[in-house]
Amino acid sequence: MNANEREAIFCRWTSDHLGLVLKVVRAYAADPADQDDLFQDILVQLWSSIPAFRNEAKETTWIYRVAFNTALAWRRGERRQRQRHRPLLTEDIPASAQGTSSGNHELVAHLYAAIRQLPGVDASLVLMHLDGVSYREMADVLGISETTLG
Repeated sequence: MNANEREAIFCRWTSDHLGLVLKVVRAYAADPADQDDLFQDILVQLWSSIPAFRNEAKETTWIYRVAFNTALAWRRGERRQRQRHRPLLTEDIPASAQGTSSGNHELVAHLYAAIRQLPGVDASLVLMHLDGVSYREMADVLGISETTLG
């Protein structure tokens, strides 16, 4: 695969599946700066994974797998880093102080906060379920059988 083909695939994937990547980012990182870092990490890993993609799975399955694996590794690194630093704020900031005016926005924020509390694989399953991903695709992304997934 030459550089032009790789770039074309990357541009198409990021254009067609940006929402998928952003959902994973938001589910695994709460802080906007952390979201930016994780987003960049996922894009770098996605770029790096293109030569290994052999069209044996759907593109969305591949992108989910890369995004989830990157997010899980990022989360492990964040936990280690947090253990070294004591947080300045020990309480959650109330939604009213964050300037959320739309009830829908607040509901979505609570949903993502709840997903971030789940263990990594469970968070992945919830996100894929909310996206309407089939059990077969979920099993492919996670590398387990449909029976185990069920």
